[in-house]
Amino acid sequence: MEALPRQPNMAGELALLLVLATLWGASYTFIRVAVATIPPITLIAGRTAIAGLLLLIIMRWRGVRMPRDAASWRRFLFQACLNSVIPWTMIAWGERILDAGLATILNSTSPIFTFFLTLAVSRHESLTSRKLFGVIAGMAGICLIVGVQAMAGFGEQLTAQIVTVLAAICYAGAAIFSRGFKGLDPMAPAAGSLLCGAVVLIPLGLVVEQPWTITPSANSLLALLGLAVFSTAAAFVIYFRLIQTLGSVGTTAQAYLRVPIGVLFLGEQLSPTAWVGLACVVIGVAAMTVPERKTKPAVA
Repeated sequence: MEALPRQPNMAGELALLLVLATLWGASYTFIRVAVATIPPITLIAGRTAIAGLLLLIIMRWRGVRMPRDAASWRRFLFQACLNSVIPWTMIAWGERILDAGLATILNSTSPIFTFFLTLAVSRHESLTSRKLFGVIAGMAGICLIVGVQAMAGFGEQLTAQIVTVLAAICYAGAAIFSRGFKGLDPMAPAAGSLLCGAVVLIPLGLVVEQPWTITPSANSLLALLGLAVFSTAAAFVIYFRLIQTLGSVGTTAQAYLRVPIGVLFLGEQLSPTAWVGLACVVIGVAAMTVPERKTKPAVA
C-alpha cells in the first residue's frame, strides 16, 4: 500500500513564516547601511551573487544537484526577474522619492495582487471567502499601524507610487510562478534564481556604476554580507519551501507581518489604533494561512 504524503506541521510552517518576515524586514536596515557607500545596482548584484554562491556550496555539501536542463534555467531566469531584479530595482528607485509610511503601505500590497491574480489567471489553489477576508483584514491592519494619514500623499509623486505598486505585482507573480518548482529541493530554485539575477545585474552594474571606482566602508560591506547571507540566501530557501506548504497567498502574508515585526523590534510605543491594526494583521494572516478543517461526512 502506497504511503500517504506527509502533511506539514502547521505550527512549524507558521514559525517559518515569521522567520521569513523578520529576515526580509531586516533587509531594509541592511540596505540603508550598505547603500551609503555602495551604489544600488552594485549592491543588489553583490547580494544575489554572494547568496547564490553560498547556496551552491551548501548544496554541494548536502549532495543536492542543480538541474542542468535549459528549461529549468529559463524558469530560474524568469523567476529572478520577477522576484529580485525588477522589483528590487523598482523599490530602490521608488523609495528615494516616497515618504516611508506610504512606501510601506504600497510595498505591502502583494497579498492582494496574489489573491486576485490567482483568482483570475492561474487558479492553482482554492480561494475561499476566508482568505479574501484575511487579505482585506491584513491590509487594513497595515494602514492602521503605519497611520491612515500616510495615504494623504497618494496621487502625488504618482510615477514613484506606480513603480512601487508594480514591484508588489512582480512579487505576486513570482509567488504564483514559484509553484512550478514543486519537486525540487527548495535550495535549487533559490540558488538558480539568485545566480541568474547576478548574471543580469553584474554587467549592468559594471556599465552604469563602475564599481571599481568606489571605496565601500567596513559598515557597508558588513551590511552587504548580512543582506546576502540572512535576508537573501536563508530567506529564499524558506520562501520556496513555504510556497509548497502554505501556498502562494499564504506565503505572501509575510508582507503584512514585516511591518508589525519591525515596529516591535524597534521598541516603538504603539498607539491604540496601531494595536487594533496589529490585531487585524494577526487575524488576517491566520485567515490566509491556517487551513480550514475538513468536516467528516455524516454516517447514515
